[in-house]
Amino acid sequence: MSSSAWPVIGHEWAVLSLDRAVLDDRPAHAYLISGPSHIGKTTLARSLALALNCQSTDSARPCGQCRSCQLINAGKHPDVQLIEPDGARIKIDQVRALQHDLSLRPVEGRYRVAIFDQFEVATTEAQNALLKTLEEPPDYVVLIVLASDPELLLPTIISRCQQVPLRPLTIAQVRTALIKKWNVEAGQANLLAHLSGGRLGWAISAAHDPSRLPARAQYLDDLQALLKADRVARFVYAEDLTKKSDLARDAIDLWRTWWRDVLLTVSGSSAELINVDRTAQIQALAQHVDLNQAKAAADACGRALWQMDRNVTARLVVEVLLLDFPVVRGA
Repeated sequence: MSSSAWPVIGHEWAVLSLDRAVLDDRPAHAYLISGPSHIGKTTLARSLALALNCQSTDSARPCGQCRSCQLINAGKHPDVQLIEPDGARIKIDQVRALQHDLSLRPVEGRYRVAIFDQFEVATTEAQNALLKTLEEPPDYVVLIVLASDPELLLPTIISRCQQVPLRPLTIAQVRTALIKKWNVEAGQANLLAHLSGGRLGWAISAAHDPSRLPARAQYLDDLQALLKADRVARFVYAEDLTKKSDLARDAIDLWRTWWRDVLLTVSGSSAELINVDRTAQIQALAQHVDLNQAKAAADACGRALWQMDRNVTARLVVEVLLLDFPVVRGA
């Protein structure tokens, strides 16, 4: 069968592998789908749930039309559950409630499927509770754990799951999808494809959320000002930014792409920039920093994201990050 029946754009190798397991009626009892935010983890997990429980007799499953497919797409299938963070964390009570449900045989489908979104934010207690189900799952249960970084999970969880690491799509894949499926104007689609860094979910959100691009522009303007600012001004900005930790993470993630572009420009690389609409500013900054400074700033952003994923105090993380950025007066 062609994997085109799966409502997934890109990630061909992952779709083919999972599709073969469904066709052979030999799905793993647990999968760990990992990758950056907005890259398609939830879409792939939901598609696997569709394929596992599709009622079509045709080999091209999921059909998208049967009762099971319609219920899953509507988020109303009794045998498919999505467990999301309660506030900032996934908690042990959520896992225990799910374990009771999983002890019961499926109501409508062939499999009970549980999808754990952002499981990297699960408490240690919740992760340990899930281990019990992973060790001896019923044969009708498929668990799908989603995480931005497997290293944030207990090693015992990783070892009991079949890993499905996702990588960013190509700019062409994102651009084509935006134009053909979401009817985005070609010029806008090209810009968003570059800015997305291969994360189709981000590009779709930005195409339909008018606040996305102005927020991005503000963060980049802030960065230009911060590079000329003294220590006190950087601390004041860190305090303001971290009043909402999710905003801080978005800003740092964006700044990492900026320094990546500066690093490429300083090194003379021919690789495509992500922030293509800011090419002139990137080239100007590249005249005032050297290769080591650009790399150090990019690495500092990566380190800050790593620390935030591990619940280090956001304000402290941003303060240290901004002090790691070079002082650039002339750019």
